[in-house]
Amino acid sequence: MYKTHTCGELRTEDVGKTVKLAGWVHRRRDHGGVTFIDLRDRFGITQVVFDSQTAPQAHQAADALRMEWVIQVEGIVRKRPPGSENPALATGEIEVAAQELRVLNSAKTPPFLIYKDEEIDEHTRLKYRYLDLRRERMRRNLELRHRVVKFIRDYLDERGFWEIETPILFKTTPEGARNYLVPSRLHPGEFYALPQSPQQLKQLLMVAGVERYFQIARCFRDEDQRGDRQPEFTQLDIEMSFVDREDVMQLVEDLFTKLVAAVVPEKRILASPFPRLSYREALERFGKDNPDLRYGLELVNVTDLMHNCGFAVFEQAIRSGGSVRGINVKGCGEYSRKQIDELTEFVKQFGAKGLAYIALPHEGEVRSTFAKFLSPEVQAALFERMRAEAGDLLVFIADKDKIVFEALGRLRVHLAEKLGLIDENVLAFCWIIDFPFVVWNEEEQRWDPSHHLFTAPMPEDIPLLDTDPGRARGQQYDLVLNNYEIGGGSIRIHDRALQEKVFKLIGLDLEVARERFGHMLEAFEYGTPPHGGIAPGIDRICMILAGEPNIREVIAFPKNQAARDVMAGAPSPVEPKQLEELHIRVELPATVQKS
Repeated sequence: MYKTHTCGELRTEDVGKTVKLAGWVHRRRDHGGVTFIDLRDRFGITQVVFDSQTAPQAHQAADALRMEWVIQVEGIVRKRPPGSENPALATGEIEVAAQELRVLNSAKTPPFLIYKDEEIDEHTRLKYRYLDLRRERMRRNLELRHRVVKFIRDYLDERGFWEIETPILFKTTPEGARNYLVPSRLHPGEFYALPQSPQQLKQLLMVAGVERYFQIARCFRDEDQRGDRQPEFTQLDIEMSFVDREDVMQLVEDLFTKLVAAVVPEKRILASPFPRLSYREALERFGKDNPDLRYGLELVNVTDLMHNCGFAVFEQAIRSGGSVRGINVKGCGEYSRKQIDELTEFVKQFGAKGLAYIALPHEGEVRSTFAKFLSPEVQAALFERMRAEAGDLLVFIADKDKIVFEALGRLRVHLAEKLGLIDENVLAFCWIIDFPFVVWNEEEQRWDPSHHLFTAPMPEDIPLLDTDPGRARGQQYDLVLNNYEIGGGSIRIHDRALQEKVFKLIGLDLEVARERFGHMLEAFEYGTPPHGGIAPGIDRICMILAGEPNIREVIAFPKNQAARDVMAGAPSPVEPKQLEELHIRVELPATVQKS
């Protein structure tokens, strides 16, 4: 037996016991005739004392110990001397007086300190991820993720859900991103696709009569990386039969309300029930369909006031079919021209041509790029609409709606971060509903599904698919939390005729559709129940609950921003013989050959 107790377990009631501990040397302090070791395992830290007077051999052996050596210690638990207790440790009232020491493995000097929470280059952290995961921050994140997933499993099991695994090797799924392809040795020239989600399979489970399914599902998408994306990710996949939108939303809302209380009780849910916003309302108020509700800075539409205001920039944008919208940045009326110029450069990244403003200082003259063009009546109406007061900074963008929403939505988040308006202990969940069923693809001159091919339209909007598709709404819903979409779902089409109508609407040839989705269409002819579901992202949820800036911090072995595993060196070339067996020849682009 290497250990009788963990390094986080011993308390004052254990005083006098002879124990064995095993773990890593966290820190070492040499006080001459006495050496102190903080011994660490996954469960905590215990101080071990090597005394030259009472255990000379163990003390002598401890002289060789260095950080991250793996050791076993046998000794007697005793209370720490008065005044030397460490309230920061659960074991801070006791220590172990070592009698024997056994070195289980030595260690090279780590490339960074394990015991200290300091800034470390991410490339180094990912290269030595097995060391990075020893750090307390990462241990906490892994434990939090475990607690989240365990709570979800227990919650759904109690409500009659079955956890069912679906294939990793499957067929291309219509999720909108590139698939990772896996060549088949047994079927030359043919490929499996790694699933972007188990969408088709979970619907087929509903056809099979499972009724309530869930899975902690591994998913794969070959897309450009960012802080909340990875090539492989994990989602909670849920599907239910005989449900409408309300049923799914209520289940998920209850799940996350109870999960927060159980796993991160120190955090507070801003509003319960979760607010519900239509897709259009979310854009109008926040510039995006995944808004952060923890602060104000809402967008205000002033287009109707600016039709003939005399300011050519605004008037031209309106004549071109655009709009004029602004944000009241409370308390920033004293911003300098340099600070406003910085905000202008920020919004230009997102297509805006500039940032008009009115600064209302507490004292002194109003400063503005356009206020001189406005009549006193228009200016008064504008200030009333913007709820402007002395000390405020009003900023405006005029352009096509798409650009206005994107630029002001981004600026809103940027200002909240800059002004310290975000409370990290608040969780602002909300639902976004009433999305358009299809959106017009100008480049391809056709309708595209706004969610995926199997999302059902609102029943009352089905006639619009023949007459005015752009007005039809989909039975989809997104769960949003603190500036991130953490889950999306919908009620699905369960009727073959309606599914084929949707294929036709989006320009998908029926023969092609039958080749790709024939198994789905055929299944719909065998008594398919009404059904729907949702797929919250485990990585994003854990990232937010842990207060981390990106999902790499809550994934044990993530890829970097370039989708590379720098620890293992993946992706990597393969042996020519492997390619030959798969009947594959690699032809690299000239740029790659040169590099």
